[in-house]
Amino acid sequence: MSEQINLGYADILTALDFKAIGTKVHPAEIESFVSLVIQSIQDFDFSACREPGQGLIQLPQSVCPMVSAGVGQRTDNPDDYTVRKHRGKVGLYLKRFLASVSDKVSVVVYTAETYLNDPEIKEEEVARMKKGGFTHMLVAVLASTGSSSPLTPGRFISNLAGGNNEAMRWTADEIRDKAKEIDGYSKTWCVVAD
Repeated sequence: MSEQINLGYADILTALDFKAIGTKVHPAEIESFVSLVIQSIQDFDFSACREPGQGLIQLPQSVCPMVSAGVGQRTDNPDDYTVRKHRGKVGLYLKRFLASVSDKVSVVVYTAETYLNDPEIKEEEVARMKKGGFTHMLVAVLASTGSSSPLTPGRFISNLAGGNNEAMRWTADEIRDKAKEIDGYSKTWCVVAD
């Protein structure tokens, strides 16, 4: 018998919001999408993750039409961009209508124990999570086209500065490789927002 999944949504998750930054699940598809995520969690081995309990789960191709990708190709037209506040910081984002068509979707899901041990979790979030009795937390939805999107430069720096437990396991060579990949990717692609 498989574990009963009680899926919560991290306070940083915007993909299920009506107005989102990055990947967005189409409002009419949220229920079906979440059902597929729960199914995928049941089939996933969280103990095999580099940071146990911190999973990156590839979803089936059938999910692709349910989401808008989180990035689009940069343009030289200032009118293609919008200013938004995200995670306490004002930034420039490509308008959602320029998002790429996604051909793969994955989700970042933490087990409850791992989520509670995240270095960036706030006390209010701990209380909300415990009150909800969640077994797992959906932290991010990542829809991309072609090669998978790497971390954004800001998220990469935050992770290296102690914001993510898995990043503490990266070797110097891995860090350099990730930095090169992020630098190249961010010159062509930009995060989208509504």
